[in-house]
Amino acid sequence: MVSLSEAESSNVRIASALPPGLVAVFVGATSGIGHYTLKQFVQHARQPRIYFVGRSHDAGERIAAECQQSDPDGQYTFLQADTSLIRNIDNLCREIANQEKTINLLFLSTGTLLSHTETTEGLHFATSVVYYSRTRFIVNLLPLLRSAPHLRRVVTVFGAGKEGPITTSDWQAWKVPMLSQRGHVSSMTTLSLEALAKEAPEVSFIHNFPGVVKTNLARGGEGLAVFVLKQAFKVLNPLLAMSNRECGERQTFLATSARYPSKTAEACGVPLIAGLAAACGTNGQSGSGVYSVDMDGTSAGAKVEALLAKFRDGGLVEMVWKHTMEEFERITGVRSISDGSAVACP
Repeated sequence: MVSLSEAESSNVRIASALPPGLVAVFVGATSGIGHYTLKQFVQHARQPRIYFVGRSHDAGERIAAECQQSDPDGQYTFLQADTSLIRNIDNLCREIANQEKTINLLFLSTGTLLSHTETTEGLHFATSVVYYSRTRFIVNLLPLLRSAPHLRRVVTVFGAGKEGPITTSDWQAWKVPMLSQRGHVSSMTTLSLEALAKEAPEVSFIHNFPGVVKTNLARGGEGLAVFVLKQAFKVLNPLLAMSNRECGERQTFLATSARYPSKTAEACGVPLIAGLAAACGTNGQSGSGVYSVDMDGTSAGAKVEALLAKFRDGGLVEMVWKHTMEEFERITGVRSISDGSAVACP
């Protein structure tokens, strides 16, 4: 377990341990977890160059002004887009790649409760937002992450530690029961990160569960289940939710601390403070490069490790990746914006 004070102690060292001009991309940053993390990251980093993606132009302008006030020497570029569409993501990534040669951090926190709606590209909207679109961002920006100095990290915020059975006959989870969807998509997320780590062992990949946090996740959702969840959020959030600031501090720690090194232990970020050691990866080994961690930075336990090991033995890493690449090729004609074979199936 990483205490809040330990996370804060590490974060205040970002300015001295890492150079000015870190390049970070935040996807889903105009509200909720992405916004809270962006705010704290800007407070700690020196002269960062930030690209943040969201749906609301007004929120984007407001947040850019907030960041400018926090660190006037930084650069803050808002990119407005519907990130449920893979082609939109390709356009965004090309725009970023035209401006930057390296990226230190890719932080992904898009989410929705809107289910059983199909995108114009033939994907289940809910699964596209939390899995396919995020994976597309990683695949497209991976070359820039791999060549970054000092810090090379991907953080995706969803259901780490909640991994469950995968229905291989229904990857998009159209018919997976609602209570089982989180486990299904969480497992796909973690296994996809393992596939990516095989391709890029010099990059650190973190899947994390943020705990109870005040977000706008339920906006736009319809139906009885969403209504019930909205009412539950109203009651439980004031009682259980961590503060926005704590959320941002904890996520910034995950995004920058050497507690979560890449497999090759290169460009790992802020050196460990006293009392902390490298986290245990998804394969049960310390510092293995892929991490499934909970709200306080603790690695998933033996039950999840055993489930993931079973998946690996059954070829699920390869199956998940093959399916994902097939969907990308179906929609765009290529595996990534780099070329038609930039990220091969492991």
